[in-house]
Amino acid sequence: MSSSTKLGEYLKERMGLLALSMREIGRRAGIDPAVVSKIMNGRRRATPAHLEKLAGVLDVPLKDLYRLADYPLDEEEKGSDELAQSVETIHQLLKVSEGYDGDFSLDRLKGEVSSYQAYAGTEEGKASIKENFKQKLMKVGSAAGPFIQQLERMYDAFFQKEKSRRELMVIGGVLLYFIAPVDVIPDYFFPIGYVDDALAVQLYLSMVTKS
Repeated sequence: MSSSTKLGEYLKERMGLLALSMREIGRRAGIDPAVVSKIMNGRRRATPAHLEKLAGVLDVPLKDLYRLADYPLDEEEKGSDELAQSVETIHQLLKVSEGYDGDFSLDRLKGEVSSYQAYAGTEEGKASIKENFKQKLMKVGSAAGPFIQQLERMYDAFFQKEKSRRELMVIGGVLLYFIAPVDVIPDYFFPIGYVDDALAVQLYLSMVTKS
């Protein structure tokens, strides 16, 4: 199936779910209905401008339409997509976890990490990281998973000041979030207690690609 056909089938499916005609979609998107018809029937390649308008009318992620149309996603979009997939995985894990009734979201995680960034730039914050990071690693052990190595590299970079000031602030926020006794998903919710810490590392990697 060609990219034009895959995109067209997807758009038709959304059109049916929303009970919209091609004429109505064209009117709302500001696209000639004849062009909408050709795009949906695979007879015309949609431009990025078409996709942006159609995404708004059909209430679908623009990146999904880009992928179906075989347009490349830039690094920032790829990073956002990976974060979204990770958040969805966490939501699925929380659904089957007993005892957790919190409200997890990427925005909440970003807020928590950001709240630590200014503190990481103080002498008190730096001392807290130096005193508690290694202890937390020993406590966590293998439960932290593969992201543990990335955390260790971030710790070294923070004290060796190998990064820009902006990156160091983000790194400090992530490290303080990791060692905090209470975070968005408490550590005692095994085995998912550290997935938000892993996502915080992924969030850092996503943020620095925007520099």
